[in-house]
Amino acid sequence: MMDNMDYNTIFADKTKQLSITIIKELSKLPYNEAFAVIRKQIYRSSTSMAANYRAMCRARSKAERFSKISIVIEETDETLFWLEMLEELEYVQKEILEDMKNRTEEILKVTSSYRKMLKS
Repeated sequence: MMDNMDYNTIFADKTKQLSITIIKELSKLPYNEAFAVIRKQIYRSSTSMAANYRAMCRARSKAERFSKISIVIEETDETLFWLEMLEELEYVQKEILEDMKNRTEEILKVTSSYRKMLKS
């Protein structure tokens, strides 16, 4: 059976690895001004998602944990938004985006469920 610490470590790594994947994949693409704006935004939201999940794991109180997980949800949803924009603008191959979108959606579902549990 996995305790919260193991789960948090695994999930903190998942969020970090998603950020790394986004940075690596989008860094390969050629520069264009419109894409550069989106790339910068998704780098910020995905790394913030990972950093805030890590901070949530070290929260000193239930209120702080709730606050941090709320930020994680917001940043994850923003990351998903930018991935959808990239898809609709056809800046990135659909196959590359699918994996990143699926991983982002998984994080969003799990963190949203966790926040609901913290609320009750």
